[in-house]
Amino acid sequence: MRERAVSGTPEGPVPAADLDRPVVTESEIDTSPRTEPPSRQPYRSVFTSAPLAMAVVDREGTVVSANDALAALLGTGPDGLAGSVAADLVDLTSDARTWHAYREVLRGRQSRLRCTRRLKHPDGHSLWVQVTVTPLPAEDSGVLLSVADISARRELQARLRHLQMHDPVTRLPNRTLFFERLSAALEAESYEQSGTGRIGLCYLDLDGFKAINDTLGHRIGDRLLAAVAERLMRCADEAGHSRTSIPLVARLGGDEFALLVEDSTGTEQLAELAESALRAVQDPFDIAGQRLSVSASIGVVERHAAGTTPTALMQAADTTLYWAKADGKARWTLFDPERNAHRMTRQALASTLRPAIDRGEFQLEYQPLVGMEDDRLHGVEALIRWNHPQFGILTPNRFIGLAEEDGSIVPLGRWVLRTACRQARRWQLDHPDEPPIFVSVNVAVRQVWDSDLVADVAETLAETGLAPHLLQLELTESAVMGSAGRPLQTLKALSDMGVRIAIDDFGTGYSNLAYLSRLPVSVLKLDGSFVRGFQYDDREAAARANPADAVVVEAMIQLAHRLGLTVTAECVETSAQATRLRSIGCDTGQGWLYSRPVPPDRISELLGTPDVQAEASVGNP
Repeated sequence: MRERAVSGTPEGPVPAADLDRPVVTESEIDTSPRTEPPSRQPYRSVFTSAPLAMAVVDREGTVVSANDALAALLGTGPDGLAGSVAADLVDLTSDARTWHAYREVLRGRQSRLRCTRRLKHPDGHSLWVQVTVTPLPAEDSGVLLSVADISARRELQARLRHLQMHDPVTRLPNRTLFFERLSAALEAESYEQSGTGRIGLCYLDLDGFKAINDTLGHRIGDRLLAAVAERLMRCADEAGHSRTSIPLVARLGGDEFALLVEDSTGTEQLAELAESALRAVQDPFDIAGQRLSVSASIGVVERHAAGTTPTALMQAADTTLYWAKADGKARWTLFDPERNAHRMTRQALASTLRPAIDRGEFQLEYQPLVGMEDDRLHGVEALIRWNHPQFGILTPNRFIGLAEEDGSIVPLGRWVLRTACRQARRWQLDHPDEPPIFVSVNVAVRQVWDSDLVADVAETLAETGLAPHLLQLELTESAVMGSAGRPLQTLKALSDMGVRIAIDDFGTGYSNLAYLSRLPVSVLKLDGSFVRGFQYDDREAAARANPADAVVVEAMIQLAHRLGLTVTAECVETSAQATRLRSIGCDTGQGWLYSRPVPPDRISELLGTPDVQAEASVGNP
């Protein structure tokens, strides 16, 4: 009598899911186990003897049958697996995504599931497995679960990752792993759920390491780096002894190290860590029988993790490390937002300075130079201003240094020279009945070296029609004193042309008075620090003044006069100062007593004024 499955499936081969189940015949007379058709026997043999661990699982997720390889992998007998929940055997319920995908395969809505799981073997060791779940053919109700032991592969991957993520010299985490940890620490879910929500970083660079590397060789240098790494690790361990986490120490490259503090408690914690690192590095090292000494500079940044990016944090740390180096090395420096804002502004100005010249963003103001004896306007000093579209009106101290650094002082200085000479000539033409006033223009030493200043001056004077003696060029004392070669030749050529040469801020540099007789200089401008000593308006204040100030200034004026030079006093702010300077023979005064720097039309109003001091007192606040 032919048998038919109770399940109502068509007659034919028995489904693989029923291989180990007894089958009840329709007559219920024959109760012997069903014999598999010959066509199924080879597949059964393969399933049983295959080295790949496998199990047949029904649509409800229950193991129907399992081979010996799966039993051996899980540390149990094949018979003990039948009837088990497959998902529990290979941990498919530990995360919602995998569990959902597994159920979709059981229901026939997904064609495949592959995942990696870490299982615990009964003997105590752990193993990594790759689990694959695929549907069986339509006539076989169920899925095939296969499990491959990938522990050896995972171990190899872990070793390769360790090599990839660690520095071979110091065995510390390298730059790649450091940024991986830093990025993870700055993710919102990392600091919002627990911790302080703050992060800190000590960015360390060795002082003097290059000299050791160059003189003793890279082998000694590498051993020194490894020794530094060991000490930094001890510092980190001590810092994390009473806290929840130990700072991460990493080598970022060369002689640069980083100590990352997740869940920082504030700047005090970072300061203690930086101090500890400085002390650790400063102690001498015994390397290959030699006693080596280095120090470290450390940039310290501590802030809220929210709103911070790895790039921003590292930029702040790099900037602060630069400050520590610039401030003298062998120290740590805390990030200062205000100081950084100034640096950022400086960079913004430097990047836009040259285009600003072409855009015409600069303008000149003029400050009167007044005769001490007659209080009349003798000349003006041209002072440049930058009408910056973002930062407003900027005075020279904000950008002249930048212009000298990048060389843009040459085209900028040429513009100032032509604009000032053109304006001086305009005043002369507009006031033909008044004695013409001279214009004084500041010249940077780089203009002498990087351009043909003599040719520029000659061309400007010819173009504007200004007489040479109505142009005065001011150079700082440090630029003029000791001049030789091209600078001295330039000054002589300009003087021979009839241009006046003035030494600005005299008394703050070399003050080599004897050298003045050999220079083509016609004017000394006394630095304002000398004039401020005269700033008193009553006898009580005069009694407190240092009498040496008057003696020094008087001596310099007398010597200058004996050398045939005239003297201009800067920063004259009070009538008392003017009176004292006049009494000791000063020729010209410049300062707020007479006028602040003003636009050209204001100078036009002062021309012909018999008493500039009285006029200015009305016009100035």
